[in-house]
Amino acid sequence: MSSNQPKSSANRDSFASSLGILLAMTGSAVGLGNLWRFPYLVGENGGAAFIIVYLVCVIFICMPIMACEFIIGRRSQANAFGAYKKLGGNKGWKVAGLLSVLAAAFILSFYSVVGGWSIRYMLMSFGLRFTSGGGIQPESTFNTFVTGTWPPILYTLAFLLCTGVIIVAGVKNGIEKFTKTLMPVLFVLMVILAVRSMTLPGAGEGVRYLFKPDFSKFTASSAIAALGQAFFSLSLGCGTILTYASYVPRSENIFTCGAKTTILDTLFALIAGCAIMPAVFAYGISPGQGPGLVFVTLPAIFAELPAGGIAAILFFVSLFLAALTSAISLLEVVIAFLIEECKMRRAAAVAVSMSVFVVLAVLCSLSQGPLSHVKLFTLNIFDLFDYVSSNVLMTFGALLAVLFVGHKLSRADILDELSSGGLHPIPAGLFKTFYFIIRWAAPVVIIGILVAGLLG
Repeated sequence: MSSNQPKSSANRDSFASSLGILLAMTGSAVGLGNLWRFPYLVGENGGAAFIIVYLVCVIFICMPIMACEFIIGRRSQANAFGAYKKLGGNKGWKVAGLLSVLAAAFILSFYSVVGGWSIRYMLMSFGLRFTSGGGIQPESTFNTFVTGTWPPILYTLAFLLCTGVIIVAGVKNGIEKFTKTLMPVLFVLMVILAVRSMTLPGAGEGVRYLFKPDFSKFTASSAIAALGQAFFSLSLGCGTILTYASYVPRSENIFTCGAKTTILDTLFALIAGCAIMPAVFAYGISPGQGPGLVFVTLPAIFAELPAGGIAAILFFVSLFLAALTSAISLLEVVIAFLIEECKMRRAAAVAVSMSVFVVLAVLCSLSQGPLSHVKLFTLNIFDLFDYVSSNVLMTFGALLAVLFVGHKLSRADILDELSSGGLHPIPAGLFKTFYFIIRWAAPVVIIGILVAGLLG
């Protein structure tokens, strides 16, 4: 084992099982984007051709980046800010950790608003509102709700409360127990929906939309879209992987864990596509509607679908669970920072952070309605938080992570961490390829994503 291995805190919480680690990591990655953005991009960019390029990007670029965050997190056994401070010394690397904490905070601020929408629609589905006799007009119902004042705020606060309750229980008794129970439930629900969707009359066109290669639609922009989706789907650069990795015991094989997380995230995205797109095509609906596909188009389909009330319940419960598992990973980035850098108890850290997020999330919610006229750089508050986190903070965070591992840490320390001190040996050829990617290829690709995001 390397002599440079930092000492860990004996009182620090950690995951208790390999399954808990895997499901927590997967829960962090699987979110709202898996349920609508991935299927849409696949169909618009050549079907299976897009999926092939997406998988190549995941394997050769995103998995090495994820491994870098695993290395920094577990080796330091500290929060995102503290990890760079502990491993990087006093050479400015703490900025990388600060960017990760800020990215998580920015994302959670607007993500909680959409999480609140998922609660509202889940409760509506329980009331069988999305049936032929439900009496709602999907588009006007959605627009009236999100542009309102108190209803969306109350649901946003309810979502934040759910997130905080889980986090306050800690890593082992909160995050791990929750994800070990709810991630299998989410998977089963999505499989049921996919089977039901693909057995509808006319659903075959939706399956072909997803999986039939159409290289005439695949362009250079499609490759950029595949890389961007792979990058952001795995929650790279926002401190969640790094923070969760800091709770991973030394005995775990982090290379294998990262690979399994990537596979499960991609599998969820594909199953979500099979759950949504066949139904969309079966009812002659345009698939390229973004969030509107979830909150406007699908409710209209459920109203026409046999046993549509049950399908609506399954879908919106799945949507809520996907949003919640991602939200708790984002909040934990901030909580870990407050506990370790500000010396707060977990309950106090949750209380302080929640008071801040309530204000930020309420502003994001109001920007859809009463504060929609407030613009910064032509963007409302919700869209500004989204843009800054996705196109600036996350990308810079990931870039600094690969530069730190590839150029700051020694080759021996990287190998020591990847192999868990020799407990899980890494083939020499695989390590050589990984080392080349993180030192040279990944930084170039991330800079490309950053430039494309800023120019787009």
